[in-house]
Amino acid sequence: MFDPVCPTDLMPFRVGDKWTGMVIRCLEGGPRRFSELRVPLRGITAKVLTQSLRALERDGFVSRREHRGPVRHVEYALTPLGRSLLGPLDTACAWAEQHWDELIDAREAGLERAD
Repeated sequence: MFDPVCPTDLMPFRVGDKWTGMVIRCLEGGPRRFSELRVPLRGITAKVLTQSLRALERDGFVSRREHRGPVRHVEYALTPLGRSLLGPLDTACAWAEQHWDELIDAREAGLERAD
């Protein structure tokens, strides 16, 4: 990762990225429209969802398909590369579940110190 020949900006996502993993999870069951993604991701703004989808598309994790016809719409779907992230996401979710109490305690302690 720190090799000068290796571009470090190819990291698939930042550890602190709030939405990437959730968008990937939302697309796990198949293609979805933008408006369909906003339902489970109720805290995301349209602007941030657009930015996240564009970044995921740029990095090859999501494909965007325009449907023309009487009712035009766009659907987003995981690519095979995007699907390959589901296993690591499962592992990260299992780790978080196992350490949930510790994570909450650390977050609360950090908030108390900030006050």
